[in-house]
Order: sequence, then C-alpha cells, then structure tokens
Amino acid sequence: MESFDYTPVRTLAMPDIPGLTIEEMDERQLGIVRVMNRAIFHEERVINSFEREDLMMLLARVDGEPAGFKIGYRENRFTFYSAKGGVVSLHRRKGIAIALLVDMMERVAAKGYSRFAFDTFPNLHPGMTTLALKQGFRLVKADYNSVYREYRLRFEARLSDSLT
Repeated sequence: MESFDYTPVRTLAMPDIPGLTIEEMDERQLGIVRVMNRAIFHEERVINSFEREDLMMLLARVDGEPAGFKIGYRENRFTFYSAKGGVVSLHRRKGIAIALLVDMMERVAAKGYSRFAFDTFPNLHPGMTTLALKQGFRLVKADYNSVYREYRLRFEARLSDSLT
C-alpha cells in the first residue's frame, strides 16, 4: 500500500468584519469569558487549568460588545494548543471564529511555535470540524473521550504553511 503525506496548503487570512476588535486578556477579565462560556457551551468549566506555560486568552468584541473568545497554551516547544474558543449565537456565521483563529495563530507564530493544534467534538460542535477542513488543517488523531462520551478529533496545521 502506498503512503501519501499530503497536507492541503491553504493560507488563512483575517476576515474583514466591521467593528471587530481582538485583544489579549489576562485572568482578571475571566468573568467575561465565563459568561460567554456558559452561554455557548452550557458548562461552568472553561479549561481544566489556567496554570499553563504561554497561556493566551483572546477576546473578540464587535462594536465594543463581547462576541467570542479563544484560549490556548504551550503543548510543547513546537506546538501551541488551542484549548477552547467560541462565539456567542448573536455573532455566529460572521467570520469571528476564523478571525480569532488567525489572530491566535499569528501571535504564536511570532513567539516561535511551528505547529498549531486543537481538538473538537464533531457531534457536539460540527462547525469547528468544518472550519478545520475548509482552512486546510490536517486530521491527525481520532479517539473517544469518556468524559464527554463523544468522539474527539485532533487537527493540526504547520504555521509556516497556514498564514498569509
């Protein structure tokens, strides 16, 4: 059987969204994220621990109002892991999730990371699976998560191939 090492190269570009700003936050602003997290995911837990190396928390606002967030951290010296992110229902399908993704990828590439990864649960959040595939991420792992009682997909991208 032949082996193919094919990763579709697709460059991500920041979408033009009127009124959108993305800022890096610190833990003092977690209250905003917790409110959005409850609205989006219907759970209290944001991530398992905020005691992570290179923890990055981004907040997206549209016309000054919180619209979404993205949180990630160093997985290893090569890979930055996006642990959680979401967009409130009022602002979905406007490109904010892609804007948060691109912004975080640009920031971590500037810090020297070469890979960007995230996990998603396709039956719970099908939009992230679609986004990953459309944006050229490579599916590198699939398994079953007994905590969520759901299948989990792991997507990765080389930062040098993904950003414009």
